Amino acid sequence: MQPATCDLSIVIVNWNTRDLLASCLESIRGSGFQFSASGQQSSTSDLRSEIIVVDNASSDGSTTLVRERFPGVQLIENAANVGFARANNQAIALAQGRYVLLLNSDTVVHPGALAALVGFMDAHPAAGACGPRLLNADGTLQPAAHPMLTPGRELWRLLFLERLYPRATYPMHRWDTVTPRRVEVIKGACLLLRRAALDQIGLLDESYFMYTEEVDLCYRLAEAGWELWYVPIAEIVHFGGSSTRQAHEDMYVQLYRSKIQFYRKFGGEQRVAQFKRGLRLAYAPRWAAAALVGRLSPSLARQARTFRRLLAALPEM
Repeated sequence: MQPATCDLSIVIVNWNTRDLLASCLESIRGSGFQFSASGQQSSTSDLRSEIIVVDNASSDGSTTLVRERFPGVQLIENAANVGFARANNQAIALAQGRYVLLLNSDTVVHPGALAALVGFMDAHPAAGACGPRLLNADGTLQPAAHPMLTPGRELWRLLFLERLYPRATYPMHRWDTVTPRRVEVIKGACLLLRRAALDQIGLLDESYFMYTEEVDLCYRLAEAGWELWYVPIAEIVHFGGSSTRQAHEDMYVQLYRSKIQFYRKFGGEQRVAQFKRGLRLAYAPRWAAAALVGRLSPSLARQARTFRRLLAALPEM
């Protein structure tokens, strides 16, 4: 990473989400951040900042949009889709902020949200990372954090037992909108990281192509003694899944491939085998039911095909 010369480096990885990227950048501008050709920005909260967009070989005109409408944004244009973790690391290596914000392109920043996150981190030096309150497009609450992944919690959720007693999720709908809370994993849609913490634990693990890289990062932060916090006074709208919907079936399988990679890295083959047994227990009946009813429903037929692909791919994961 470059020497810290500003307060906040905003990193946005984009893949074929041109219109959403435009909305995201406009919302940052609407939050008081001034775009200038010098690269470094200022804001009404006196935060010195910079914005780095990494484009993973989009074909929808995203890079032209950034160059023409947001000339103050630093733009990295990849010739191929190098994955989420590697693209973020490209920007982090150039970042000059005391804090690095990983922000999805399918988000809209509410006024004051970024200043609130930075202010919280300044006031809590033991915090290695924090995240905001995430909202759906209709204003309803979206999960912004969750307990650390374990095979037991995953199986509990996949068997729909979470409705009886929450083990794999937090009861965030019961939390107030003011009080910060310690959490174990912050969702990667908007994740503010302390530069000193990144210097200590390293960057995102690039062996994850997509998904679970933020879980890995949060795990390493906690192992190194850093605190992770949910800061609800900062609000961000997250539309969710805009890139992955373009290849839904592939990404569904990739999600579990990444989770297995996480369990192998931090638990070994015994934990991987435990997780795979849980996936077969949960998905074999779903595949059978969806395949049976799918003869009458195209959507269920697609689900059956996805479940079959996941089960077939498990042995080589």
